[in-house]
Amino acid sequence: MFQGSQGGQMIQTGIIPQHAVTRISLVRHASVHNPSNIFYGRLPGFSISKKGGLEAARTALALKDLTIEEIVSSPLLRCRQTAVEILKYHRSLKLRRSRLITEVLTPFQGKSSEVVDLRAGDVYTGVDSKYEQPEDILLRVQKFLSRTRRTCSGKHVVAVTHGDVILFMVLWASGFPLTPYYKERFTTLGILEEYPATSSITTFCYSTDKKDERPSIAYFNPTIHLSR
Repeated sequence: MFQGSQGGQMIQTGIIPQHAVTRISLVRHASVHNPSNIFYGRLPGFSISKKGGLEAARTALALKDLTIEEIVSSPLLRCRQTAVEILKYHRSLKLRRSRLITEVLTPFQGKSSEVVDLRAGDVYTGVDSKYEQPEDILLRVQKFLSRTRRTCSGKHVVAVTHGDVILFMVLWASGFPLTPYYKERFTTLGILEEYPATSSITTFCYSTDKKDERPSIAYFNPTIHLSR
């Protein structure tokens, strides 16, 4: 299945590519145990739920037979736990952490998720300058991608990270502005039919070693695509 983007680039769904020069798969962490419905952000101690454990295991199965050079995780617990499931099939690798792919820094962490839902997920508009904007996310994740492409050229790297991190990188690669407006309308832009699902795999594929190359993208949701 293919879907269009603003710049004419096609996003492929239902596959995890293995033929690009360099592949970096951004995996969103599994579902979180959050009975109080808190917008947890970077708060410590939020682990994956029982449902999340099943999701992570399904994602690990999807990546099981692929040749992976490195597995990296955001420092937050939910990401590390998701990554550990993937590592079960790649025991020769050691988990590396990177703060460059951690959760968005926002003043809304610790508040009820309903507050963020009323803002349609916009945790950026009107906040103090000490908190992150989408451009800040882009800068740090671009640094991660650049380092990874340099150190693992021609290889496949898996990085477990967070929803907005993946979403804004997809917007960037597809030629859309990085704004809350486009986040809110993400599913109507013709890029993907859903916000990156928990435990989904969004792979950035580079066909050259050029620093300014915008990657092609492939999206795989194990809950949907693994059963096909």
